Amino acid sequence: MIIIADSGGSKIDWRLLSKGQTVGQANTSGFNPYYQNIEYLREIVKESLVPQVNESVSKIFYYGTGVSSEKNVKLIQSVFAEYFNEANIEVGWDLLAAARALCGREPGIACILGTGSNSCLYDGEKITDNVANLGWILADEGSGTYLGKRLVFDYFRNKMPESLARQFHSRFPWTREEILEKVYQQEKPSAFLASFSKFIFQHVKEPYCYQLAYNSFSDFFENNVMKYKNYKDLKVHFTGSVSFYFSDVLRQVANDKGITVKNILEGPIAGLTLYHQKDL
Repeated sequence: MIIIADSGGSKIDWRLLSKGQTVGQANTSGFNPYYQNIEYLREIVKESLVPQVNESVSKIFYYGTGVSSEKNVKLIQSVFAEYFNEANIEVGWDLLAAARALCGREPGIACILGTGSNSCLYDGEKITDNVANLGWILADEGSGTYLGKRLVFDYFRNKMPESLARQFHSRFPWTREEILEKVYQQEKPSAFLASFSKFIFQHVKEPYCYQLAYNSFSDFFENNVMKYKNYKDLKVHFTGSVSFYFSDVLRQVANDKGITVKNILEGPIAGLTLYHQKDL
């Protein structure tokens, strides 16, 4: 049996592949070693994963946030080794998951557009280049956080059309001070700002919202995709909720820039399942 995990801050998608090609699955709370103790992951594995495993596990592929340091990789490996001591355990970052799920074994540019954003150049086996990720305060172009920041900015600077501003206020009746407190003093400010992207999507037929999304994705292409050599000769793929729901706008921006967009997936787990079937 092979276990695959796609771990984000809010949830983990699990797939269990057996030799009979049957696929088991589970969804649990997310895990990020920078924000949560390793005991949290151990509890998830013990309570939600182990009871579903009824045969020997040969390989485990764990992809997630917060695995950039060797220390965190070893911590995660130690949890799985405790319960599956005969398994070969591979821990990789979420961008590798996106590349394998989206590109398979073909070269391409793999991108993530969710709460945050990221991209990489992939040669069909490994990541060969990655435009520096500067986080939500400095960058994260095209992400839900980026969209939300611009929406809130325009609302308080009276740049939003009056009819939309009334709808915005009706749905989010917070004062400027309350918004600033949520951004600067409370936990997960990027997720809070990204939550406003739903408002943009629900009103994307309004010229203002369409243009806001269009400009944000244009910023992403110019500062990420177009930084890779020969980007026009490669297929560009996306995963993440923002790319999935705004796919029409995203494809239009790409077309206007002469960029070929192929796969757009809400999440990488289905693609990862196909990719790892060879490992059975």
